[in-house]
Amino acid sequence: MSTAGKVIRCKAAVAWESNKPLVMEDIEVAPPQANEVRIKIVATAVCHSDLYQLFENKHEVGFPTVLGHEAAGIVESVGPGVTEYRPGDHVIPLFISQCRECRFCKSPKTNQCDKGWANAGRHNAMAPLESRLTCKGKKVLQFLGTGTFSEYTVVNQVAVAKIDPAAPLDKVCLIGCGICTGYGAAVNTAKVKPGSTCAVFGLGAVGLAAVMGCQAAGAKRIIAVDINPEKAEKAKVFGATDFVNPKDHSKPISQVLSEMTDGGVDFSLECVGNVGVMRSALESCVKGWGVSVIVGVNIMEEISARPLMLIAGRTWKGSLFGGFKGKDGVAKMVEAYMDKKLKVDEFITHNMTLDQVNDAIELMKEGKCIRTVLNVSPK
Repeated sequence: MSTAGKVIRCKAAVAWESNKPLVMEDIEVAPPQANEVRIKIVATAVCHSDLYQLFENKHEVGFPTVLGHEAAGIVESVGPGVTEYRPGDHVIPLFISQCRECRFCKSPKTNQCDKGWANAGRHNAMAPLESRLTCKGKKVLQFLGTGTFSEYTVVNQVAVAKIDPAAPLDKVCLIGCGICTGYGAAVNTAKVKPGSTCAVFGLGAVGLAAVMGCQAAGAKRIIAVDINPEKAEKAKVFGATDFVNPKDHSKPISQVLSEMTDGGVDFSLECVGNVGVMRSALESCVKGWGVSVIVGVNIMEEISARPLMLIAGRTWKGSLFGGFKGKDGVAKMVEAYMDKKLKVDEFITHNMTLDQVNDAIELMKEGKCIRTVLNVSPK
């Protein structure tokens, strides 16, 4: 029996409040409204941004919410005005939209979009004000406009990427956030050059994807930096030539890297979200032309640096979703994976089910995984 036009009752992991385990609940998912798409989530992964919202964002306005934003699924139904998608399409929901009509979408300089959830939501809540999810009579927010720790979700058509139906959804879900974010930060934002020297700070999925991006761009030396020595071997799989643990040195890490590279690296990428590490990454760059990119998310703290660092010719910039335009970039990255030009499977260290989401969160908190994929619904 078709579910189109009807409320769907399904399972979801609800975060009722910060710093508490998620609770598996029966929720209601309303039919898609104008320009919306309802998606059956097949697989979703746990990303550090989910943990940031749950444990580090001090604004209680973001709850209750359904976390999750790195996912893949199948279109169940579409609302009025949707012509780009139809039931059965394989898709990846996007936290960074692409309407193709606003001044940002029309510019090759950025992947920002005027019609994204952030323009209709609260940054503190990290969710739009409107939601199609309810539980126990209460509205439940959709984290980053997606909310994929649920068997079904509803997103605006500007925040959906149609992908190759042959692509395995339990793999390419990672392209919906971490892989594009890190890889693109190196290739699109930093614009790493062949023969250059790079340093990547933080070797979670985003950092490893940044390492992979540096290698793809032709960097001759890629120094992976992390305080977890167990990340060293994994970094080499993605192209790192060196591994440095700041805890092994009494000097500041920027000084260590400067001595290793005759004055500093050409490009550095901060993939932690720590303001102190952001400064260290900048100070690790060579004067004259060094470029440092902030990739890690932090909406609570301010950054600082000595002006001379920039006056001396270094560039400090930020990267959101690796500079990829949502729909176009995700589809191309899935294509690259299918053509065996992009590593994805190597990021997945654990596979679980949605009701094991709290175990997956603990694995990430303890640094015992790169990516855990939660199998939500069979295809």
